[in-house]
Amino acid sequence: MSAEHGRHSAPARSHTVEGTDPRLHVESHDPGAGDAAVTVDGVPSSAAGGAPATLHATSRPVLLLHGFASSAKLNWSDTGWLTALTEAGRRVITVDLPGHGLSAAPEDLDSYSPSRIRADLLQIVADMGVRPLAADDGGSGLDVVGYSLGSRLAWEFGATQPELVHRMVLGGPGAADPLAAFDVVAAQRYLADGTPIADRSTAQLLRMALSLPHNNIFALLSLVEAIKAEPFTPSEAVPRMPMLLVAGDQDDRAATLPELTALAPHAEQLVLAGRDHINAVTSRAFKDSAIAFLAG
Repeated sequence: MSAEHGRHSAPARSHTVEGTDPRLHVESHDPGAGDAAVTVDGVPSSAAGGAPATLHATSRPVLLLHGFASSAKLNWSDTGWLTALTEAGRRVITVDLPGHGLSAAPEDLDSYSPSRIRADLLQIVADMGVRPLAADDGGSGLDVVGYSLGSRLAWEFGATQPELVHRMVLGGPGAADPLAAFDVVAAQRYLADGTPIADRSTAQLLRMALSLPHNNIFALLSLVEAIKAEPFTPSEAVPRMPMLLVAGDQDDRAATLPELTALAPHAEQLVLAGRDHINAVTSRAFKDSAIAFLAG
């Protein structure tokens, strides 16, 4: 990876947020290009540098936010979302969260806090040319699709940025964040000497994180610590734009879907038959419903 840093550093395939250096990996995919024609940090990946991207005038961009221990590739590319959205005429922006995918793993805990990540996302979309919503401008603002942890971040981003966010689709959301109950000390003991983890949810999440060789497990534990310091309370900041909340009927989080739906004034819900938290994101019905909803 190149050592070059800057607000737009194509050779490094990273995005440096103004005043900070989290080196978040950002990509933009053009309408109709499927998984091809990738732009990195607002400039073509083959270029040596450049200015912020000018978004397609008539295509409102879609920001995709992946889940814990995942990445833009695993969550959105490998599952067909990128192809489905770009073939539907949408420009897509993907971001690897700190410590995930091709993004760096900062040492400071603040880089992993939800509030810091939301600030970084705001800087990223501004640099990508996203402009405030305007009634007579169909390309203004952006839509957001989040999954799991990405849904929590999207909920709070939409609540705090109503002038930018047009519609949202949240997959695998819940009224409580399971990472808030993650036993970090037990996870650290397991990693140090194999001491069994008593808490079932912690054991499952850690096993999932360890199953993917690209994950920086210590960065992911930093993310968990930062999230525990900023607990998710959805009633404190409620998005007012139209939302579609989606979960599989085999997903424990589906039980709290009605609570989230009741909080938001313009929310709908979709429950996917036979799907759980792991495989709901691959559902064709999920993709089709999301694309139709975002076109509204």
